[in-house]
This record gives sequence, C-alpha cells and structure tokens, in this order.
Amino acid sequence: MLLALFLIQFERLRGVQSSGILFIFWFLSVLCAIVPFRSKILQAKYQSEISDKLRFTTFYFYFSLIVAELILSCFNEKPPLFSNIDTDPNPCPQSTAGFLSTMTFWWFTSMAIKGYKNPLEAKDLWSLNKRDSSEVVVPKLLREWEVEQAKTHSWKWQIFNGISTEAHYQQPSLLCFNGTLLLISFTKQKGAPTWWGYALAFLMFFAAFLQTLILHQHFQYCFVTGMRLRTSIIGAIYRKSLIITNAAKRTSTVGEIVNLMSVDAQRFMDLTTFLNMLWSAPLQIILALYFLWQNLGPSVLAGVAVMILLIPLNAAIAVRTRVEQMQYKDARIKLMNEILNGIKVLKLYAWESSFKEKVLEIRQKELNVLRKTAYLGALSTMAWTSAPFLVALTTFAVYVTVDKNNILDAEKAFVSLSLFNILRFPLNMLPQVISSIVQVGSSPPLSFSYSFLSHSLFILINLMVPQGSLLAVVGHVGCGKSSLVSALLGEMEKMEGDISIQGSVAYVPQQAWIQNATLRDNILFGKAYNEHKYRCCLDACALTQDLEVLPGGDLTEIGEKGINLSGGQRQRVSLARALYNEADVYLLDDPLSAVDAHVAKHIFDQVIGPEGALQGKTRILVTHGISFLPQVDNIVVMVEGRVSEMGSYQELLKQNGAFAEFLRNYSLEDIIEEDEATGRSTCYYSTGVFESYPTMSVALLLFCSTATCKVFWEYVKAVGPLLSLFICFLYGCQSAASIGANVWLSQWTNDAAQNVTQENVSMRVGVYAALGMAQGLLVMVSSFTLAMGNIGAARKLHYALLDNKFHTPQSFFDTTPIGRVINRFSKDIYVIDEALPSTVLMFLGTFFSSLSTMIVIVASTPIFAVVIAPLAFIYIFVQRFYVATSRQLKRLESVSRSPIYSHFSETVTGSSVIRAYCRHDAFVLMSDMKVDENQKSYYPGIVSNRWLGVRIEFIGNCIVLFAALFAVIGKDKLNPGLVGLSVSYALLVTMSLNWMVRMTSDLESNIVAVERVKEYSETKTEAPWEVEDKKPSPDWPSQGNVEFSDYSVRYREGLELVLKNLTLSVKGGEKIGIVGRTGAGKSSMTLCLFRLLEAAGGEITIDGVKISEIGLHDLRSKLTIIPQEPVLFSGSLRMNLDPFERYSDGEVWKALELSHLNKFVSNQPAKLELECSEGGENLSVGQRQLVCLARALLRKTRILILDEATAAIDLETDDLIQSTIRTQFEDCTVFTIAHRLNTIMDYTRVLVLDKGQIAEFDTPTNLLFRRGIFYGMAKDAGLAQ
Repeated sequence: MLLALFLIQFERLRGVQSSGILFIFWFLSVLCAIVPFRSKILQAKYQSEISDKLRFTTFYFYFSLIVAELILSCFNEKPPLFSNIDTDPNPCPQSTAGFLSTMTFWWFTSMAIKGYKNPLEAKDLWSLNKRDSSEVVVPKLLREWEVEQAKTHSWKWQIFNGISTEAHYQQPSLLCFNGTLLLISFTKQKGAPTWWGYALAFLMFFAAFLQTLILHQHFQYCFVTGMRLRTSIIGAIYRKSLIITNAAKRTSTVGEIVNLMSVDAQRFMDLTTFLNMLWSAPLQIILALYFLWQNLGPSVLAGVAVMILLIPLNAAIAVRTRVEQMQYKDARIKLMNEILNGIKVLKLYAWESSFKEKVLEIRQKELNVLRKTAYLGALSTMAWTSAPFLVALTTFAVYVTVDKNNILDAEKAFVSLSLFNILRFPLNMLPQVISSIVQVGSSPPLSFSYSFLSHSLFILINLMVPQGSLLAVVGHVGCGKSSLVSALLGEMEKMEGDISIQGSVAYVPQQAWIQNATLRDNILFGKAYNEHKYRCCLDACALTQDLEVLPGGDLTEIGEKGINLSGGQRQRVSLARALYNEADVYLLDDPLSAVDAHVAKHIFDQVIGPEGALQGKTRILVTHGISFLPQVDNIVVMVEGRVSEMGSYQELLKQNGAFAEFLRNYSLEDIIEEDEATGRSTCYYSTGVFESYPTMSVALLLFCSTATCKVFWEYVKAVGPLLSLFICFLYGCQSAASIGANVWLSQWTNDAAQNVTQENVSMRVGVYAALGMAQGLLVMVSSFTLAMGNIGAARKLHYALLDNKFHTPQSFFDTTPIGRVINRFSKDIYVIDEALPSTVLMFLGTFFSSLSTMIVIVASTPIFAVVIAPLAFIYIFVQRFYVATSRQLKRLESVSRSPIYSHFSETVTGSSVIRAYCRHDAFVLMSDMKVDENQKSYYPGIVSNRWLGVRIEFIGNCIVLFAALFAVIGKDKLNPGLVGLSVSYALLVTMSLNWMVRMTSDLESNIVAVERVKEYSETKTEAPWEVEDKKPSPDWPSQGNVEFSDYSVRYREGLELVLKNLTLSVKGGEKIGIVGRTGAGKSSMTLCLFRLLEAAGGEITIDGVKISEIGLHDLRSKLTIIPQEPVLFSGSLRMNLDPFERYSDGEVWKALELSHLNKFVSNQPAKLELECSEGGENLSVGQRQLVCLARALLRKTRILILDEATAAIDLETDDLIQSTIRTQFEDCTVFTIAHRLNTIMDYTRVLVLDKGQIAEFDTPTNLLFRRGIFYGMAKDAGLAQ
C-alpha cells in the first residue's frame, strides 16, 4: 500500500494521466480480496457470534476502498498544469487516452462512428504524432546510416536500429488448451463440485482475453515501427534522388526508382511485423512439443517428422514464383507507359495492332506464371490444410499401435489436436519470414548505391566567360552543346581539370521542366511574389497574351509534364522562371527553339540580348538561330565534343574556318526559327479541361464507395456463374469431410470408456484416414478450380481494358492524366491478378470454417443456439462499423499516396533544374509533407485493424466461454469426446471470425479494382479500324489529290470550332506550305487528315474517296507524317522503323542512308539492333527526328505531312532533310507546317491560316506581292524587303 501511495505521487509529478501499473495493482488486490470476502460472509452466516468484530469491519472498509480505487483508476486524470499547450486543431486522441482505452483501442471508436455515419474526408483525420513524422524519423535513419557506413556492416540491421522499438510477443492459447485438458477431466469425474467447472470456464476466458490484449499491443508496436521505417526509407531515397548524377539516372528509369519507393519501402514495412517471429516461432514450437510429449510420449516424434517434411514444400513454393512474375509485370507496365505516352504517334502510323500484340505476349507469359503459381498454390493450400490432420493421423496411429496399453481417450486426442493447431502457425510462418527477409535483402542495396559512371564526352575544353558577357554556343546536332551546359552545372562527371562559376546560377533546360502546380508557382519557384517584377517577367517572356487564353489566368493548374501548355509556352515559362530568380549566371540551353519567329525575336531583344532584361549578367546561350549571332559578345563553335573556334562574330568571319563556311551558306537567307510546338494548339485547352480536374477526382472518389452487388456480379460473370457455384459446392464438401473426421475421432475416444478399444483399432484408423484424405483432395481441387476461374477472369478483364484503350479516341488521352490510366493497368490489374484471388480464397475458407464451428457446437450442446443470435448481432454490428471506416481510410490513403510518387518522378526528371536553383531543401520539405499527409490516413488504418481484432476476438472468447459453460451445465448428459470436440472447435473460431471480417473488408476494397477496370473498358471508342465493304483499292491513293469541302472541326463536344468551313483543293504532287500564328489551327488541319479529329461538318476526299467512310487503319496506313515531337519506343532501332517487319534489311539501310543516319548506325556495334532506351533518351533530339524521317522514307506513301519537324535541328541537318524530301518525295503531295519560311519559299502554294479560316492561299511570289499576312511574316524573318 505504501508503495502504491509513493507511486501515485511520483506519477502525478511526472504528469502521467492514467497509470497502467496502478490499475493492475488495484485489479489484483481486488481479485485476491474476493476469496476472504466470500469466506467472511459464509462465516458470518453460519456462526451466531462474530469473534473479531474490529477485523471484520475494517476488512469490509478495506474491500470497499480498493474496489473504489479500482473504479477510479479506470478514468483519466486532468492534464497537469505544467503541460505544454496543444495548439493542434485535430490532435490524435491516443496521446491522452487512458490505460484501459489504450489497451482496448477504445479511443479509436469516435473515428469508427464518424466513418460509419458519413464518408470520411481528409479534414476528419487526426494529426500525425510528432514521433512518427518525417522531420523526426528521417534524420534518425540518416544518422544511423552514416554511422553504419563508417563501419560498413550489413545494411539491414542498421535500418532497423534506426527505428527500433520494443516489441512484446506472447505465447497464444497454451493456457487455453490446458483449460481444455482440465475441462475434459472435469466432465469425467462425476463427483467434482460444479464451481470448479465454472472457475475453469472463466479462467479459460480470462487467459484468452489477456492474450488478445497483449497480442494486439504487440502488433500495434510492430506496425507503427513499420510505418516509421517506410517514412524514413522514402525520405532517404528522395534525398538521394536529388543528388544522384545524370549518369546514374540513365542506369535506371524513373519508373524503377519510383518502384523502389513504393514497393520496396512497403516490403520493409511488412517485414517489421513478422521479424519477432524469428525468435518467438521456435519458442512456441518448443513449448508445444514439450506439452505434446507429456501427453502422448515418444509417438509425437512421428507427427513432428511429418510436419517438418511439409515445411520445405511450402517454402519452396513461396520462393519459386515471385521473381519471374515481377519481371513480366514490370516489362508490361513499362511498355504500357511508353504506349500511352506515344499513343498519338501509334494512331498516326496505324501501329496499334503491333503494339497490342507485344503487350498481350508479355501478358500471356505473366498469366502462365500465375497459372503455375496457382498449381503450386493449390498444392501448398492442401499441405497447409491437411498438415494438422496428417500429423494427428500419424501420431495417433503410431500411439495406438506401438503399445497395447496405450488407449486414445478424449483428453489425449483433443488436447493433442489443439496443440498441433498451435504448432501449425509458427511452422508455416518461419519459412515465410525468412523468404521475405531475403526479398527485402535484394531490394535496398539498389536504392542506396547508384553508380556514378558516365561516358567521357569532352576531350579537352578550355573556356573562359568574362563576367557580364553573352556567349553563344553553336554546333551540329550531338556535338555536345547541351553537355557543356550540364558540365557547367556540375551534372557531368569530371575526369580532370576544374570548373568554377562565380555567383548564383539560373538554368533553362532544352526541354522545359514544368511542375504540376499553378503557372504562377512555376515561375516564382519558391521566391516571394512581387507584383511589379512578376508582370515585367511575363511581358519580357511574351506570356501576357497566353494568360488571357488560359482558363484561370496565371493561377491555372498545369497538368503533369506541362500537358496543357504548348511547347513554346512551356519554354517561355521556363525562361520566365530563370528571369524572376535574378541569378548572376544564366545558362540557357536553346530556349528559342520552340517559339515562333516574332516571339523569338521579342524574347532575344527583351531578355537575352545586349539591351534585354539580363544585360550585365553572364549569359551562356546555346542556339541554332543565326540571326542573333552578330549581337552576342563571343561565340564558341563546338565540333564532336571539343571547342573548334572561339571569338566574336567578326573575328570568326575573319578566321575563315568552319564557322565562316557554315555562315556563308546560310546568311543569304537570314533565318529565324518560328514555331509553336506540340501540335496541340493552345486554344483547345483554353476551355478549361483543367478546371474539370478537381471535380473529376471528387466524382471518382464518391463513385468508389458504392462498390456493391453489381460489381461482384460483374466479377462472377467474368469467372463464369456455373463455375462459381461449383466452387462453393466444393468448399461445402471439404468442410463436411473435416467435420466428419473430427466426429469420428470423438466416437473413437469414447471407445476407451466402454473398453472396446482393441477390436476396432484398424477400422478406426482406416476410416479416420479416409475422411482426412478426402478433405485434403477436396481442398486441392477447390482451390485449383478457384484459381483457374480467377485467372480466366483476370485475362478477360485485362483484354477488354487493353482493347478499349487502343480504340479510344485521342481526345480522351489529352484530357486524362496518363498516371490515371497507367494505374488501371498496374495497380488495379495487379489486384485482380493476385490480391483478389487470395482474398476470395481466404474468405471462402474462413466463412465455411466459421459455419462448421457453429454447426459442431450446436450439435454437441444444443442450448448454445440461444447465444448465437446476440453474438452474431454484435459481430455484424462491429463488422459494419469497421468495414465502412476502414474502406474509406484505405481510399484516403491511396488518394494521398499518388502525390508522393508523382512529385517524386517530377523531381527526378527536373533534378538538374532543382539543383541549379538551389531549391534542394524546399523540395525535400514538400516531399516530407506529402509523406506525412499519407501516413495521417495510414495510421488510423492500422489502428482500425487492432480495434477490430480486440472486439472480434472478444466475441470469439465469449463463444469459448459459453461452449465451456454449457459443457459444465450439461455435464451429466455429455460424454467427454463431445466436450472435447465442441471446446476445441470453439478455440479455433476466434481466428476464423477475425479473418472473416478482414476478408469481407478486403474483398470490398479489392473488388473496386474490377469496377475501375470495367469503367475504363467501356469508354467511348473511335471509328472502326477497318470497314470491310468500304475498303479502298490497294494502290489508293494513286494521284494524291486532296480536297476539303466546307470542312469544320472541333476538339470535343461543346468546344468552339477550331477550323471553320475550309474549302480548298490540292492536286497530286503539289507542295503546300501551311503557315499562321500560334493557335491558328495549323496542326489541327493535319490531325483532320488522319481523322484524329472527326469532322463537325463538311468532307475531306482523297482521290475521290471520302475519308470519313473508310476504316481508320486503311486511311492512316496510306498517309505518312513526320510528327513534331519525335517519339521512339524502347526496343531495337529496327523495331522503331518497321514494327510489322514488312521491309527487308536492305530497304531499311537505304532509308537510313537517305536520312543521313547510316554513318551513326553503322558505327554502333549492334547496327540495326541498336537498343533505344525509354523515349529514345540515348539519341539526341536531332537524331530522333532523323529516325522519324527514316520511317517516312520506308513507308513512302503518296501523301506526306511534315509537322514543324525541324524545331530541334541545326541548320545543316535541316538542309539535309529538306533536300531528301525534295528528291525522294518529288511526285508526292506534301503538306508542310512551316517553321522557317525559307523552307517553303519554293513550294507550289502557301496556305495562310488565321483563327481557323483561310486567310490567303496562293503561290509564295503572289503572296509577297499582295503584302498581306504572309508578307509580314516574311519581313520578320528577313526574307522580304
């Protein structure tokens, strides 16, 4: 008592609000005082006079006081006055929860109720506990990491040290099975007092309840540790990704790095939960064996031998199949990613079917592995279900045959069965834990040891740029201009020498990097907003007019990779960002290549040039535009990675070297590049595709919550309704066999009482064996049939999705973020392939086992039926609360998960920009916030599982209690065999009930995947690829006449017309140049010829055939386009030129020769089999453009469309392309969206578009003479006086 007083005071000073130690102390005091309490009452009842009145009275005082203390210690105290003020608007109630509330997870109930009443939103989530947040956890891991790297030990342990927590584990159910033992012996002794039976029943109940509480506390610790581990690994990988070199980036695609973050961090998390198994499993095995030995003696060894033989079987199956399947899945996702990114090109070339075959080929391999997994899985399920039975069979058979005196009675049989069931779990888990440790072992070394290798490109470079000067870098495609800029940024690996830059740096990359944020955020890039300065930047970069077109002005949300800006706008935003950041040194990598001529001039004058906003700053400008060269201070000419000449414009002309030669050829037609990139002209985005983004997402979320019978029915249809019924029937049969075997066992044990054991031994063993074997076979057949059904469903669902996506019109891909589509192919198909089948399997298994338990208990003690109704009611009640809340938490968790990965992949692509602007820390902070936001919904998810576990296991424990109580009440009527049967079944039910709720919930969460895949398999499709009765003749179009009559088009329903009533006719063999300002509809015109846009009115006819009547492939395969953004797919160069393998090697080499690539290709060791990396990253942009030219030369159709194909090419290569087109396509009809006006000056006619209408259409000479729009453009470009 004194100790208790001391403790109360001590904890009060420490500010503890609810003490576990004191609660346990008072509880035990009350428990111990109950016995004297009862005896004192009995004493008073039977004695006339109480001998010691003082002690009698004080004892009652004492008793009432400790009961009061116990009741009081259940409640929380107020927080002490000296505690910190909590400013958190929505703190996690766990921090203030009392001891009882913490043990039973009662504090979570408020969230469960809230989630049940209405759907949870992000604002309902509790804040993350400080100790779990990134700012605490990540630095901890990084510190440990550095310490360990110094020691260079195995990495695994130090990751765990970083976040170690104490974990408790407890031996399940050994107490309970001892209870079974005592209970059976109790029913045998006829004279035993009844209270002894009741005491036993309640003791079993308390033991089980205690186990539940301790077990779930242990799991809670483990999961929270796992969660911290995930946070810290993601944090560490993110920080690492900001400092890896470009060379290291090349060795792994962005997808692979994102994979490290999502999949492997997840694996670590899963592992922490089971790590304790490494020591607790052997402990459980030893204890169980010890009790078995006491029970049955040496014959136990026979059973254990069988069990040990089954382990390697299960382990081998687990390891065999994972690896193969992962690699096919990765390959398929990688291919899908490329297909979706280049879907426009596939449509233009009519290559869909070739790529569809490639995907289906990989998918077939993936399904084959799945099928193999299913065969093996059926075997392992059989081994796992039959294991306890086989073990029991061998043990009992050996036991009764070894010695005549060995009699199998109820005690021995059912206690052994319980023990074998206990053994099953640790024996099965050990190999799994070991294999997941191996898996984790294979992942992180990747994430922490990027290579730092690179090819040395520059031979030797000496370069000095005086402060405040403007230096231009010129040279051919692939001569190392961009690499020079990278080297200055420190992105290349330095072999020798050194680079020094004075002051801060701003960098404009060749391909603009745009974040998924508002336009304003993209320009400010973390700097404070200053209205005046900001407006000046917009004006200088010619962005002011563009803002008027965007739906939300500068607050328009820009999609991923800047999808709703044209290439020119992206480049200007990138430039505005550099300008706003006010650095000392500006590195500009070809910022003028993607903008119109007049815009380029404006930007050079206003920003870069000697009079521009950047005068007085040091500027290094990589450019192809000759007209600007006279205005720069110095020029560096690069040839094959070295500086060939350097000096001012005049000096280089005097030197009469390569540069002078180069200029002489071109200065006659002083040229500027003009353009608006990305064939998607701005106007069609302007009507606010992106305003609808948020609403789309919200609609999607609400849509998810109604995954009901309809979706289940869809899935059953995909599996096959009859097959589904048959599967359920098989499961029913297997449960019947299992009950049969156990009932038979209870009959057998009753033989002992009637002393007729010896005669029946062989029959008893035989029938028992037969029933068990039948069960094993049924298990195998049922799980195999189920797997076959699931794989069939997975194939159908994936095929429907893939087929639909290849037939979906282009407008869908323009308005749907690629990530959302990829998600259907990766996450959702994965769920349908793997998660859903195993969930269905577990669900059916647990459902039938719970059902059979109830049947057995009711059969042996019919009075039990009374309790079923109230228990079932509580069970369903808890289950509904849990499923509603947990499903929404899962949804919130997955919604908040994707921003982590998209932000990460954005960071990896833009890492050089982030480093150049020194925004490293800000981005780390952003990533941490996103991770914490995600863990905020993950944490209640963990707790909800624990909350459920405690409640459901409580119901399970009640079932055990009632089964035992009714056995005690009906003791005289029951034989020991039946008591053993009903109680041992009741002990199993807790597990099944718990899993059944989890499985119901998982089933509801996973079935959503079917719904999402169905939704995207049923989107609107474009016109058919081939129309049989309208097929044009094989040599169509033979002349190449193209006619537009009164033709209008819009991008999507409800948008403005982009082209309005065009009427023009083009004779075969004419060369037509198409020009016009940004957004005039130039690119739209080409899209119409290919029917990527369907007519809103009017017709296009080619050689007398109306193109709207024939199949899309028949049309598209007869036209050729050289698109504006050169898209390559990963695979061989040959595959990129000719995916259907229609042409011979000779023809392919001829095309390469004409496109001036043969020198490059023949220098490669692999020749035509040269591997192109994802998106053709290992070729320069210019070389990719030449590959597109080679494609066109191979197809050689009568009509050729050139879509501003010369944006990224130096003038010489451009000349080569133009001359190739003039000679090779001389008799074809050519439409060119012109860029540099000089390329179309000798064309037959020029079409000038303005706001979607024909403004001028005539020969170039006549148009110049007219002095209209065309004349104005030519004047800007210096082609007219």
